[in-house]
Amino acid sequence: MTGRFAPTPSGRMHIGNIYAMFGAWLSASSRGDGVILRIEDIDRPRVRPDADRWIMDDLHWLGLDWTGEPVYQSQRLDRYEEALRVLRDADLVYPCFCSRADIRAASAPQEGDGFVVYPGTCRRLWQADPDESWRRADAGARHSLRLVAPDVSVAFNDRVFGAQSFNLARDLGDTVMRRADGLFAYQLAVTVDDLDMGVTDIVRGRDLLRSTALQLYIRDRLVSLGFGSAGGERNDVPSFAHLPLIDNAAGRRLAKRERSLDMGTLRGEGLSPEQIIGYCARLLGLSDASANDADDPFGTPMSLDEALERFSWNRVRSNLADRRTELG
Repeated sequence: MTGRFAPTPSGRMHIGNIYAMFGAWLSASSRGDGVILRIEDIDRPRVRPDADRWIMDDLHWLGLDWTGEPVYQSQRLDRYEEALRVLRDADLVYPCFCSRADIRAASAPQEGDGFVVYPGTCRRLWQADPDESWRRADAGARHSLRLVAPDVSVAFNDRVFGAQSFNLARDLGDTVMRRADGLFAYQLAVTVDDLDMGVTDIVRGRDLLRSTALQLYIRDRLVSLGFGSAGGERNDVPSFAHLPLIDNAAGRRLAKRERSLDMGTLRGEGLSPEQIIGYCARLLGLSDASANDADDPFGTPMSLDEALERFSWNRVRSNLADRRTELG
């Protein structure tokens, strides 16, 4: 199996990013397998200069190394274009001319998490007159491209949260594959990358549980249409483990703007790799140490080898609640 780190170079990584990548490293290393590093830099407005270098330096400092050379999504645009062309030829995507304001006005957020399902306005236009819809798009009208979400459920077993099932039409709706500004969407790019790179072990936050169903569907459609079907491991369906999220002391999800918890600040304060590894191990449920051992809010330091000895998915899934950091 092959794992992956997939950071976005939009700023310095924080403790929540490290916690997720540490989980990916433990999952792969517990089997004696490797992890590839993919820099997800296709959302150019969010990319910060040198952030990729900061990420790699922090991972090296912690000992969370990867195999091979880093892969940059920005160097794979032709591949995403090819995948989109395959989906278009199969009538699986259509042009959407709606603005964000149009969608907000016509939609109701999903109960509980605020996820907005596209109301299908342009899908109905496309179904009524596909030639006119594409003519308008090809003539230069500003548009995104959306995937047609069928009324089917996609099920998978998560190593932390167990059996999962999402109805594509009801729970996700027609999702953007290429944005109106021409940038490829995360859902398409990550699916193509994982397929091409033979990634079969995916560890990430629980906020992407819903997206997993969509990515499995896109993957299945691409493979069935002959995209990248070279046989062997590249067509193996990945295993997934979604981790509880990390909230700040106020109960809000960690963000990169919280400088007190980013790696630059933590390293500048003189913390050791073992202190950060020990803290992340506790967040994963691998340590019973309290946060105040030896008057240190990071608790008991731990080496990577010690964490690896303690690691098991049973320990991680013993507590499914989101974690709250006392730091910052």
